[in-house]
Amino acid sequence: MVTATAPLTAKDFKSDQEVRWCPGCGDYSILTQLQKVLAETGATRENTVFVSGIGCSSRFPYYMDTYGFHGIHGRAPAIATGVKLANPALNVWVVTGDGDGLSIGGNHLMHTIRRNINLKIILFNNRIYGLTKGQYSPTSEFGKKTKSSPWGTVEHPIHPTSIALGAEITFVARCVDVDTQFMQHILRRAVEHRGTAFIEVYQACQVYNQEAYAFASDRKTKLDNLLYLEHGQPMIFGRERNRGIRLRGTRPEVVEFGPHVSEHDLLVHDERSADPTLAYLLSRMHFPEFPEPVGVFRAVEEPTYDELVMQQIAQVTQRLGPGDLDKLFNSGDTWTVE
Repeated sequence: MVTATAPLTAKDFKSDQEVRWCPGCGDYSILTQLQKVLAETGATRENTVFVSGIGCSSRFPYYMDTYGFHGIHGRAPAIATGVKLANPALNVWVVTGDGDGLSIGGNHLMHTIRRNINLKIILFNNRIYGLTKGQYSPTSEFGKKTKSSPWGTVEHPIHPTSIALGAEITFVARCVDVDTQFMQHILRRAVEHRGTAFIEVYQACQVYNQEAYAFASDRKTKLDNLLYLEHGQPMIFGRERNRGIRLRGTRPEVVEFGPHVSEHDLLVHDERSADPTLAYLLSRMHFPEFPEPVGVFRAVEEPTYDELVMQQIAQVTQRLGPGDLDKLFNSGDTWTVE
């Protein structure tokens, strides 16, 4: 007799480890929302794996009651690729930060994305190196004064969503740590996607970069500063829903509704377009010149790397038969060392 098991809850995904992030850190919110979404979407602990690199975000696997792998700096996408290919049935997540994922790990991240491996990648972007005490990171603003740039950094920042789109991502989205309901929506969309899903989460480091995203988290002003993307809908924003985004040639512009401007003049979001040009254009819109876009930029279906690898293995095996590892090792040019 088979006994039915009760559905898992968010609590079932919490490990017995003490969560050790600074008070008020956005990492707590991301952890909580993901635990809720995993339970809601029917995930199981034995089929879920979290892989991380180095940084505050990379403590994540310790706090999940699932399988996990705390890797070395920047190598989480490579490790996760191996896990997924070894067992394609697993649900594999990569947790990284703006330093771990975009500095030393930028190469691994880019190639994981372009291959379209069926992984979910969450990048915590606080625009600072928090774990090593406040140096500027690849996403820090130009001119940012930090412990490693006391006169202001002279580097232009990397924009994670633009990088993902440039590598032909099939699903990319952005959300803010304090907008918990919206984050859950984005995480659910990522779970449903087949292929690499990349989520950039804006979050402030409460110790070294507290005001990084004040424009996006302040309840009084965020509706005027954010553009919530909705597929098939005109791009309207503002607390009064009285402004929007219109294209002038190839450049977006902010317009206000009036006698000569209506919803029909606005740019309509198409997350399913095979051409990533529109999504890339949106990824280049930044506050304060524009409202900062949040939501799903792109969501298209393409064959995944792991599916193609398994198909190829099956086809070759059918044609040549199962391999013999011992025969392989002892074939071709061999020699004996005495």
